[in-house]
Amino acid sequence: MELLANHPVLFCLVSLLLMSLAAWVGAVVLRQKKPMDEATVEDFSVVQSATLTLLALVIGFSLSMAVGRYDQRKNYEEEEANAIGTEYLRTDLLPANGAKTRQLLRQYTDLRIQFYTTRDADALKQVDEDTSRVQNEMWAAVSQPAIGQPNPVVGLAVGGMNDVINSQGYTLAAWRNRIPGSAWMLLFAIGIFCNILLGFGVRMPNVKLLMILPLVVAIAFFLIADIDSPRRGRINVRPQNLETLRTTLK
Repeated sequence: MELLANHPVLFCLVSLLLMSLAAWVGAVVLRQKKPMDEATVEDFSVVQSATLTLLALVIGFSLSMAVGRYDQRKNYEEEEANAIGTEYLRTDLLPANGAKTRQLLRQYTDLRIQFYTTRDADALKQVDEDTSRVQNEMWAAVSQPAIGQPNPVVGLAVGGMNDVINSQGYTLAAWRNRIPGSAWMLLFAIGIFCNILLGFGVRMPNVKLLMILPLVVAIAFFLIADIDSPRRGRINVRPQNLETLRTTLK
């Protein structure tokens, strides 16, 4: 399920196929085997309406989760840019390694931009390794002067570098915070059940009418998966603040 969620287009097609099949099963298979009598039509309408309402609520709740995580990723990208920019200015407070630290911060900014824009798994792994290496070098560049000449002014540069490194960890945690697979399974189960009820409730099966709900549900699933997928989706976080910062650091 999580593998499908990482490919929104494929996820939409699979959802459309399964929902359409469920509607067809309800309209053709179940309807013929156990047709409804007039006494149960009204009760069935109540159950069908309640189930569709539940589906709408669950979809809305899942969309809210995805949008919240998307906003969180955007906020952390802005915080990363602010932390790097602030530390770049504070490097003037270092008694030594100021130029080296600024060079490392420029290199680190490039790596953070690559983190947001890279889609290839192997390239992303290399970016993560380079990021960890540059973080160690940056910390050594600010910690050595602080050990040799400890004072509150140098402490500002050390604290700023700590914010730079911490912000990367917060960003990574936000990108890993996805809609759980169990929530996707619940969405699929409710969607399939609703389409079965839809097909079972129609008196005369009509292909065009039966395709409306599966299509709407599949589009809703696509939108949720697209927003929730940081790298594979069409709606993703662009490192605009980091790109602007990199331009100013030149």
